[in-house]
Amino acid sequence: VAWTLFVSGDSYASSSFSTRSGILDTRTGYLVKNVETLQLYLEGRRYHAPDVNYWGITFADDDNRFYATVATKGKTYLVEGDIKSWKARTLRRNVECPSLSPDGTRIAFKKRVREGAQDPWRLHVLDLRTMRETPVAETRSVDDQAAWLDDSTLAYALPGRAKGTSDIWTVPADASAAGPSLLLSGASSPSMVAAGG
Repeated sequence: VAWTLFVSGDSYASSSFSTRSGILDTRTGYLVKNVETLQLYLEGRRYHAPDVNYWGITFADDDNRFYATVATKGKTYLVEGDIKSWKARTLRRNVECPSLSPDGTRIAFKKRVREGAQDPWRLHVLDLRTMRETPVAETRSVDDQAAWLDDSTLAYALPGRAKGTSDIWTVPADASAAGPSLLLSGASSPSMVAAGG
């Protein structure tokens, strides 16, 4: 299990947000309070900076490999992490809130497509073998970590019609012409739980 907390007070100079992400192995009780202790390799070189933040952790089925967003110096990256060696390496820039597909071959993520606060993100899917990214048919800005309902469908939250509410929508995980569909009104940030889980 992984989590991310938003924190303040890390720096007087920073106007951006700061996070703390942790990992708990629910079988063994092994706890990592802060993944910022990872040995990070940024574009092939060992990297450390006080502004490094991680969020959006998603796990592979092997109980060792994980993917996450790392941010530093105003840029975001997709990292692949290894729990046993406690190292992470960047794979690609401009990736936030990654979500690994059930078959372990693709990452759904939000990509910043414009600067500023007005509708900055679009959902994309990254093929981990080819590193080719494809935008999905959802054209609205999605500020959520998408969940895979199955190997071909993504679910995510968008603001609802009523102020302060949100709804869950689905969209095919490929570039098909099929557009988004409303799945559930009055719900937020979906998460899949395995049968019996």
